[in-house]
Formats: sequence, C-alpha cells, structure tokens
Amino acid sequence: MVKRYLRPHLWLIAWISRLVPSLYRSAWRQEWEAELLHRQSRLEQWQRLNLRTEGDLLKRTIGAVADALWLQPKRLEENMFQDLRYGARMLLQKPGFTLVALVALALGIGASTAIFSIVNGVLLRSLPYRDPHRIVMVWMDNHRLALDQDWHSYPNYVDYRDQNLVFEQMAAFNDRTFNLTGSTDPERVMGMWATASLFQVLGVQPSIGRAFTAEEEEPGKDLVVVISHGLWQRWFGSDPAAIGQQLIMNGTGRTVIGVMPPGVTFPSKDAELWVPLAVGPGARNNRNGFFLKAIGLLRPGVSIVQARADLGTIAGRIEQQYPSLSGYGVNLVPLHDQIVGKIRPALLVLLAAVGFVLLIGCANIANLLLARAATREREIAIRIALGARRGRLIRQLLTESLLLSLMGGAVGIGIAIVGLKFLISVSPPDTPRLDQVSVDGRVLLFALVVSLSTGLLFGLAPALHSSKPNLNESLKEGGRGGGAGIRGSRVRGLLVISEIALSLVLLIGAGLMIKSFQRLQQVNLGFNPDRLLAMKVRLAGSKYREGPQAAGFYQQVLRGIEALPGVQSVGAIEGRPPVPPAEQIEVPVDSVSPGYFQTMGISLMRGREFDGTDGQNSPQVVIINDTMARRYWPGEDPVGKRFKYGDSDGNSPWLTIVGVVGDMRRTGFELAERCETFLPISQNPAGSMTIVVRGASDPMPLAAAVRDQVRAVDHDQPVYDVTSMDKILADMTSQRRLNMLLMGIFAGSALLLAAVGIYGVVSYGMTQRTHEIGVRMALGARRGQVLALVVRQAMLLAVVGLAVGSIASLVLTRLMVSLLYGVSPTDPFTFGSVPLLLVAVSFLACYLPARRVTNVDPMKALRYE
Repeated sequence: MVKRYLRPHLWLIAWISRLVPSLYRSAWRQEWEAELLHRQSRLEQWQRLNLRTEGDLLKRTIGAVADALWLQPKRLEENMFQDLRYGARMLLQKPGFTLVALVALALGIGASTAIFSIVNGVLLRSLPYRDPHRIVMVWMDNHRLALDQDWHSYPNYVDYRDQNLVFEQMAAFNDRTFNLTGSTDPERVMGMWATASLFQVLGVQPSIGRAFTAEEEEPGKDLVVVISHGLWQRWFGSDPAAIGQQLIMNGTGRTVIGVMPPGVTFPSKDAELWVPLAVGPGARNNRNGFFLKAIGLLRPGVSIVQARADLGTIAGRIEQQYPSLSGYGVNLVPLHDQIVGKIRPALLVLLAAVGFVLLIGCANIANLLLARAATREREIAIRIALGARRGRLIRQLLTESLLLSLMGGAVGIGIAIVGLKFLISVSPPDTPRLDQVSVDGRVLLFALVVSLSTGLLFGLAPALHSSKPNLNESLKEGGRGGGAGIRGSRVRGLLVISEIALSLVLLIGAGLMIKSFQRLQQVNLGFNPDRLLAMKVRLAGSKYREGPQAAGFYQQVLRGIEALPGVQSVGAIEGRPPVPPAEQIEVPVDSVSPGYFQTMGISLMRGREFDGTDGQNSPQVVIINDTMARRYWPGEDPVGKRFKYGDSDGNSPWLTIVGVVGDMRRTGFELAERCETFLPISQNPAGSMTIVVRGASDPMPLAAAVRDQVRAVDHDQPVYDVTSMDKILADMTSQRRLNMLLMGIFAGSALLLAAVGIYGVVSYGMTQRTHEIGVRMALGARRGQVLALVVRQAMLLAVVGLAVGSIASLVLTRLMVSLLYGVSPTDPFTFGSVPLLLVAVSFLACYLPARRVTNVDPMKALRYE
C-alpha cells in the first residue's frame, strides 16, 4: 500500500536525499571555517612571537587551507553516517523510551495527515474546470427575506447577461429531477436545465458527442440531453452507440447527444443529466417568476469587487425601471467558496485542533528527552572535555530527534491512510468534494514537513540544554548526575505550562461544541419523528398534467398504504415554489392530504383539519401555522378569515382559513419559524409528493410494501429517498455530530497527554529531589508538609497554564462562531467548568508521584545517589 503511494513521488525522495547531505555540508562548512579561523589566529600569535619566518608562516597557512579543503567531503560523509548509526544505536538502547515516543509521534502525525488529506481534497484542490478561479455564482440578494442567495427571474438574468462589462460568459440553470423509464425499474435521476453557455463558463465539453447549442433552447427544439459518464455506464453499458439513442425522461423521449468526461459534475456530484433550458413566452416576460440560478466566467484581470460593482449598477437600473422589484440586489460568490464555504470553518478548526494535540505530544517528548539527558550528562561532559565542539554535539542530538520523528512519520502515514478511510466512511454524504480526498504527493510532502518540524521542535531545546553541561559537577567522581535535571527544571516547567494551556483551549472548544449540539437536540421541531417513514414520488408524463388525474393518483396510493398491516396513519405533502409576496412577505405554499397533520404529530390549535368535503369543486380553504396567525391576526381567532396570494386585484382565488396548526421545522433545526400555509391536495395538486407513514413499530420494514402500492397504481412512477424521519433528522446534524466527535477525541487526547506530562515532570523532579526530601524529613518535616510543598509547586505550573489557556481561549473560540448554535463562544459555564476539570486532573497527576516519594524511608532517601 505504502509502496503504491510512494512510487509516483520518487522525485520527492531524490530531493530529500540531496537535502540531507546539504544540511550536513552546511553544518560542516561552518565547523571547517571555525577551524580555519582558529588556525589563522594561532598563526597571528606565532607571527607576533617571531617564532617562524614569513615564508614558513605562508607555507603553514596554505597547508592548513588545503588540508581542510581535502578533508571536508570525506568528513561530511563520515559524520553524517556516524551520526545516523550512533543515533539509531542510542534509540535501540532505550526501547521503552523509543516505543513511547514513536507511538505519540505516529498518532499525532497520522491524525494531522488524515485531517490535512481532507483539507487538501476539499479546500486546496482546484475544481475540475478550465479556469475555476474565474467562475462565480451570481445570486439575487433578497433583502425582503434576508436571503443573500436567492434566485433570478429570466428577464433579470437576461439584463445581467447582456448589460454587464465583467463577464466573458454567463449561464442560467436550475436543478431538476427526472423519471427515467423504459428499463425494468424506473429510476429517479438528478439533473438540471441549463443554457448552452454553461459549458463555455465551466470550460468543459463532452468526451463523446457534443453539447447542446443556443438554438436548442427554443421550445420544441430542446428534446436533447447530455448525460454523465456514470449514467452512460449504468444505463447504456458504456456503449459508444448511445449517441443518438432515445432516453425516456418524464414520459418524453430525448436524444442523447453527448457524454461528459469522468468526474465532471455540476452543480452537485449527484447531477447526471443536462437538458436545454427552454423558456416559454410567459416566463420570458415575468419579472416576478424567480426560478433560475446564474453563473459567470469573469474576464481576465477582473476582480470580484469590480464585478459586484458592475452588476450592482445593473440591479439599480432594474429597480428604477420596475418599482415592484425594490429590495432585490445582486450578490456574487466564487464557485469554490459556494461549494466548500460552509464546511471550511469546521475543517480549519479541526486541523488547528489536531495541530495542538501534536504540539502537546512534542512537549511530552521534549520532557522525556530532557529527563533522558540527565543519564547522558557524564557522556556529554566527557566528549566536551576531549575536545568535542558544542555545535557538533547539537548536530548529533538533533540527528537522533530527526531520526525518531521520521520513523514516527513513516508509521503515521500508515495510520493516516487507515484513519482517512474511517473519516470518509463517517462523514456526511453531502460533504462536498469528498470523492477528491486521497493521499497524494502534497499530503506526503505535508507528512514529511510535519515530521521534520516536530523533530526539530521537540529536539532543539533538549539538544541546546544537554550540550552545555556543568563539567565540574558532571565529572566529579560519585556525582549524582542531577545537574542537568536541576538546570532543566525551568524548561520542563515551561513545557508543562504550554501543554496545559493548549489542552484548555481544546477542552473549551470541545465543551462549546458539546453544549451546542445538546441545544440543537433540544429544539422543538413541532412534530413527532418517532416511527415515521418518509419517501418521495414525483409525477411525470402527460397523463398527470391535469390536476384531477394527479389528485386521483394520490388518493389511490394513500388508501392502499393506509390499508397495509402495521400502518397507523398516512399523509402526504406536496412542495411548491414560494409564491411572490403581496407587499412585504413571501409565504411558502404546501399541499397536504387529509390526515397529514395527524400522521406527523402536528398539533391542531384552532379549527379543523382537511377532510373529504374539501373537494375540487368546494370553496377554497387553507390552514395556516401559528406564526402567521400571530403576525396577521394578533389577539384574534383567524378561523373564518379570508386572504389571497398575490395582489388584491389579482386572479388568484380567496382562501378561507379553516384551521391553525403549530409551527414546525421540517427543513432544519437551525432555521427560525416562518409563516406557512397549507392547501388540500384535492384543490391544489402539484407534481411532487412526500409520503409519510407512521408505523406501529420500526417503519423501515414497511418501505417495500409502500413502494409496491405506488407501483400498483402506476408502474412508471419511481419511489425514491426512502428513509426514516429519525435518519433524516440525524443527517441534518451529522456534520455537527462529526465535528463534536473529532473535537472531543482531540480534547480527550490532549487532556491525557497533559496529565502524562505533569506526572512525568513531577515524578522526575521527585526522583532528583529524593535526597533533599530525606534531609527535610530527617530534620522533622512531616510527610503531609512535604507533600503539600511538592503539590503546591507543581500546581503553580498548572495555574499559570490555565491562565494562559483561558486568555488564548477567549481569543480563539471567537473563530468557532459559525460552528455553534445557541451558545456564546465565551459561554460562562464552559469557561468555568472546564478549567475545574483540568485542575482536578492536574492535581491527581502531581499528587500520585509526590505521594509515592514521600512514603520512602528517610534513611534510604539520605543514602540516595
């Protein structure tokens, strides 16, 4: 597996093989220059003492330079391999230390590499289009509803397309789903209507066949389709002869004229069909018919700010010419931001969090190296006494650290590959560009850089400290070798403070996410999701173009489902686009069947539900939600009141309110309640229907029977998106759940590492102070006093770390605002409780080793060497 990933990146390995000798060459050049200066200074001394003639001095100088130049390459190679061999031997001599350090490094580097792989695939990789950095989405900025990404009408789109000075091309499109029939089972496929200019904007063309043209956007000439590579393989078996064949879509035959290349999808990864946007005369002149999205390709050198200003001018002209469109502006969003903008903050926060965990691991390893330096103090002192330079010792110690970090990085890459598969499997299915995530050359380079950086990070301070021992103390016969440990206590204390501060930041971040998720789960949805099954049907074909046929289909299906064993109740809701506002507000309209509110568990607050008396020839009736009732009829009973959609002088019928139901959040936990209206299906049938079935127990076994009932009425109507309501709600919060889970894992790891770091520092310090403790206790100090002294000194580090971490958390948690719901980034409860947890863990981590040492017999402590 590793070999397969490394094979395409041999250039990287070759670069490293040249880099490492160059590092040694640079270090050896500095040593050689220092030696040369040393010889020159001695020559100057000889010259002042008149010990040699000028000719002898010149010969000696030339000889010294030639000797150094001849020895440099040879010494370079010898020292490099000598350092590597010696470093490997020292690591093998301490297998326990090496194993602990390797595990910590491998987990930290592996986790960092796995998260970076997702960041690389989702955020850093370019979109698979010709000029992705120049492609922008063009939205209508709807100030009336506070929606900055709303749709356009066709006339408005034409004005933007024809009057702008900043785009090479503009295109309009709209998402659509299609029923594919003609095979054994009908299939529901995601697709889109689009203008022919879409392919020029994206800079992509079919790999087989052609794209449709502007002439094919005329009604009657639009019966062509471009299909995706996946649909071509699935539906036509990858047959090149598919070009020219008919594909039955929504009961209408369309000719396949092109197949897109693999991996090219737009506007989402689920899109598999592209058909011409054929706009009829009514929509071409309807300024209030908002049904189109727009996209544009900026001219070279034009910035997004310039484009906003140019289209803003056009929007102002439209508003002046058509006063009914006041409150509508324009908003431009780069396509890459449009696709990944919502997930970017979460990924960056997780990458920073795993980086903090890696830093804490480095601090722990640095502490281990400092403690290990005490056992090598005599060795280092002897080498210095024999003439070894400090730079040479630092290079040797850093070589050991780098060797250790590279070994940890190699194991970490394997962990990253396994961890990446796990992260992809648990990521929400709607995560953008998840198919682009892999371990590529950029990821391997990241792992290498992280490995080298961590090696330098945790190895530099111990190397600098160890290379300057107290020679008098270290070379004493019978010396305890504690000088280095005592002098390094300040460094170890700073490392512990850093660990605690970083841990506190992660723990507070995790605490905020946990509390935010709890708040989200406590949101009142307005309906009961238990034992509820949902599935979608979209009617297509000429036989359902009239309302009565659609209403009859729904009635037959619902009656058949209601008769199934295990079904308690059944209902249906049909979604329709938002109706334009009369004056101030847009109100979504949904058509529902009798029994829908009962099936969903939505409370009826006033009036009645729809029943069999609300037929097509009966007076038009409507049910509204509580928010609309409170807004337009405050303090009154709205039942019996009438209103109409659109202008008061329009042709739409007057609707009589027969009931008021409670507010519900069907489309998300985080969206606020808004005005909603419901019409009976019999009076207002639409094209798509969501069937909801409440079972007596687990509703999923009913899915097959419900699907059969639909096919029994019409075999050509596919049933899709069959799932339980619990699953739908879980998917709505899946991204937040994953963020909370990963943040919790990182915070727990940080807490564990911080506890281990405190324990190690206190334990090592107690070992070094065993003799001192014995003296104190021999002079009359009680164990409790000594224990309190030790714990107080250790907890002082924890308090300083908590103070630093609290200040850092107040700053950094503000970057998490978009990841929180119903919780302030400076939530007092979280900032008050999390430090208490860390204090408790820190106290336990320093109490245990201190208690063990204070229980030692004072006489043994006095004899401790």
